[in-house]
Amino acid sequence: MTYTAESIAVLKGLEPVRHRPGMYTRTDCPLHIIQEVIDNAADEALGGYCRRISVTLHRDHSVSVQDDGRGIPVEMHPLEKVPTLEVVFTRLHAGGKFNKDDGASAYRFSGGLHGVGVSVTNALSTRLEVEVVRDGARHQMVFAGGEVIEPLRRVADAPKRATGTRVRAWPDPAFFDSPLIPQAQLERLLRSKALLLPGLQVVLSVEDGVTSEWCFANGMVQYLAEQIDGEPVAPVFSSEKYAARGDENFPVGSGAAWAICWTAEGALARESYVNLIPTSAGGTHEAGLRQATLDAIRSFAEHHALLPKGVKLATEDVFSRASFVLAVSSEDDTP
Repeated sequence: MTYTAESIAVLKGLEPVRHRPGMYTRTDCPLHIIQEVIDNAADEALGGYCRRISVTLHRDHSVSVQDDGRGIPVEMHPLEKVPTLEVVFTRLHAGGKFNKDDGASAYRFSGGLHGVGVSVTNALSTRLEVEVVRDGARHQMVFAGGEVIEPLRRVADAPKRATGTRVRAWPDPAFFDSPLIPQAQLERLLRSKALLLPGLQVVLSVEDGVTSEWCFANGMVQYLAEQIDGEPVAPVFSSEKYAARGDENFPVGSGAAWAICWTAEGALARESYVNLIPTSAGGTHEAGLRQATLDAIRSFAEHHALLPKGVKLATEDVFSRASFVLAVSSEDDTP
C-alpha cells in the first residue's frame, strides 16, 4: 500500500462534523444540537435583549426555536465576504462569544459551545431554515447538510423596532441513535432557562399537543420552593455575590447566586449551573457552596455555644437534608 501526498485527506468547512459527529456533540439523540440554538437565545436574554423564547416540536420531527432578541446580523462579514448569518451557521469557531475582554459584551458569561454550536446543528440537519428580523426587514436563509441551498434574501418588510431570530432544524437521523428528542429532558432544559433568567418567558409547544410555559418572576426562591417535597424547616434562603468593577481578583460581573433550604423528609432538589449550562456532575462550584455553608453554620453555632463540648459539625451534618440551586457566572467555563 502506497503512502503519498494523495493519501492525506483534508476535511474542510463542516465536513469534520459530519465525518465524526461524536467529537462535537452527543449522538444518542438530537437534543444537544437543539440546545445550542436555545443557548444562543438564552444568551440574548442574559444580555437583556430578549424577553421570550418559544420552542416548537413539529409533527415531522423538526424543531423551531424563536426569540425576540436582537436578531443575528445579516450584513456582509468584513473578513469572510459573505453574509454574517452564513458565517455563523457554516463556520466552526465563529460567533460573538469570543470577545470576552470587552466589558460591554453580552456574551462575557455566555454558555453553549462558544462558536461551535449552531454550525454543528446545521451540519447534522437535513434542512435548516433561519429567519431574522432586524433593521425594518425580514430575512431568510436555508441550508441542507451544512451547505447553503437558498442564499440570504429579504422576504418582507418588518416593523422598524421589531427584532428576533427563528431557527427551524430537521435533525438528520443518520447521525443519531434515536431521531426523537426526549421531551422530559427538553422541558427540564427550558425550565432551567426560565429559572436562571428571572422574568424570561419560556414556552414549549407540541404541534397538535399541549403547550407549557415557564416564568419565574422571583427566580431561584420561587423555583426551589416548587421543586422540594415537604415543608421546609425554615424559609428558603437566597443570596448572591458578584465582583464589582475594580476587583483585583475577579473579572467584573463574575460570581454566583444561590438558594438553599432544608426539609425533614421527602426527595431533595439539587441543581447547579455555570453560565446557564446545567452541571449535573457537580464541580468545585458545588464544593464551594457546601464548604461556605458549613463554615457559616459552624461559626454561628460556635459563637452562640450551640454545640456540646467536643462536637464538631461535618459537611454531611449540614447538607444531608439540604436542597439548593446554584448558578455561577464565570469567564472560565470549567468549574
